[in-house]
Amino acid sequence: MKKSKFYLFTAIALSLALVLSACGAGSDKKSSSNGDSGSKNDQVLNMIETAEIPTGDPTLATDAASFSVFGQTLEGLYTLNDKDVPVPALAEGKPTISEDGKVYTFKIRKDAKWSNGDPVTAKDFVFSWRRAVDPKTGAQYAYMFAGVVKNATEIMGGKAKPDQLGVEAVDDNTLKVTLENAVPYLDSLLAFATFAPLNEKFVTEKGDKFGTNSDNMLSNGPFELKDWDGTGLTWKYVKNENYYDKANVKLKEVHVQVAKTPNTAINLYNTGKTDITAGLSAEYAKQYQNNKDALKMVESSSWYLKFNQVRNGKKTPLANENIRKGLAMAFDKKAYTDTILSNGSFPSNGLVPKGVAKSPTDGKDFRDASGDLLTTDTAKAKEYWEKGLKELGVKSLTLELLSDDTDAKKTSEYFQDQLQKNLPGLTLKLTNVPFKIRIQKQDKQDYEIQMAGWGADYLDAMTYLDLFVTDGGNNKTGYSNKKYDQLINDAKVKYRNDLEKRWETLLQAEKILVQEDAAIAPIYQRGHLKLVKPYVKGFEEHLFGPDYTLKNVTIEK
Repeated sequence: MKKSKFYLFTAIALSLALVLSACGAGSDKKSSSNGDSGSKNDQVLNMIETAEIPTGDPTLATDAASFSVFGQTLEGLYTLNDKDVPVPALAEGKPTISEDGKVYTFKIRKDAKWSNGDPVTAKDFVFSWRRAVDPKTGAQYAYMFAGVVKNATEIMGGKAKPDQLGVEAVDDNTLKVTLENAVPYLDSLLAFATFAPLNEKFVTEKGDKFGTNSDNMLSNGPFELKDWDGTGLTWKYVKNENYYDKANVKLKEVHVQVAKTPNTAINLYNTGKTDITAGLSAEYAKQYQNNKDALKMVESSSWYLKFNQVRNGKKTPLANENIRKGLAMAFDKKAYTDTILSNGSFPSNGLVPKGVAKSPTDGKDFRDASGDLLTTDTAKAKEYWEKGLKELGVKSLTLELLSDDTDAKKTSEYFQDQLQKNLPGLTLKLTNVPFKIRIQKQDKQDYEIQMAGWGADYLDAMTYLDLFVTDGGNNKTGYSNKKYDQLINDAKVKYRNDLEKRWETLLQAEKILVQEDAAIAPIYQRGHLKLVKPYVKGFEEHLFGPDYTLKNVTIEK
């Protein structure tokens, strides 16, 4: 996740089991090595996902499920190692950097190929990046280029053409990137799938079919996606024989099956039909927390209620600040994480989670420095709510909580019970739709309230805070505050070389977004517990970007 990688990781699935981003600092990110049950030596891995793939187009993807696919099938200039450090992938060594830190020149590996045998060239990056910022493409993740690559903002705003983007193929194996300003987290940004190359000839030939199924996708990573029909609940990864580092890829195939209920996943695991589960729901997390196969993680994903202020061109009741504050303070976060999740997740009172950003002066974590911005307080919640009702001229409100068909029933019912109990006059209607449809409704801003999550796309507080700038590609709430927008812009431009001032500016921005405006209602930072068979070695999860990578996995006898 939007991983982001993503990811998504997006607003992303309201699911107790969907893994959005990976482990936090200090956790063991490789699978257990205990025991030797279920010995296998055919190098075929079976694993569970909890949601289908919404898209196979990395330029258009916004969700964790899609970015997990790209983590196995695509590589950009950088990739993540097992310690979440960006390391050169298609880039041949480190780039040459100009004195002002604005011009990077990368050499592209000459042995890099697409799965159809075509060489990966610098032109593939140019095509991909221009496509991402072109307004005609409609890429929500285009904002990641804004203020980073030269002219991206102007192109996205229709004031410049895509071919004016600060990226140039000097020759087939030399890529020149010109930035607006020096970017301290550029290497982690370039490991994100939106910055991966695309084969122009292939994408152009496929047209609107590109990314709609595995036949209309191309890989340059360790694996190729196969047997995905665009909507199905099963697919597989097959070793890419054209991958430059194929000698170090041991798995021949990975079979993936979507299991939307935890009991299905557990049954598949216990009967030996899968080797890795997705994150377990509360019931099973409690049951298996001391199991030798248990793998526990703290993720970089921050979860919150997302309030849509504008629907179908008209203001919703959620455009009222007091209504939002009433909702945001009316539910018990600790009871939710302890009783509904029980998977290592813990309450959060801000947007930016622990573990992704530290002070440049004293090393203090961003979450600790920012503090508790929006806490549970049912008495104050009622005051805000009643004030909001009076301002709207009504005595009651019916609002919709949008969810999907993953294992989210208990979560929806919990919030329905808490909010209706603590806010007199509220009726909370629960609406469940397929995951893919929920993503579409969010993109069209056709909802009122939904639970959303965001995992780090790169290691910086900005990966969360610039989500909510006015008309931002992932805003999708109608929220707009000029002061907030200015603070985010200042952090990107004005204070780009003053890290202490930049830090203070981002802290101030989060306070406005969460505490003053209650644009969102923070709930928790997620942890998860999954089961991994002891014979599966080298399974790696990530703090940002794709949830996991399978390149180094082996099945040991």
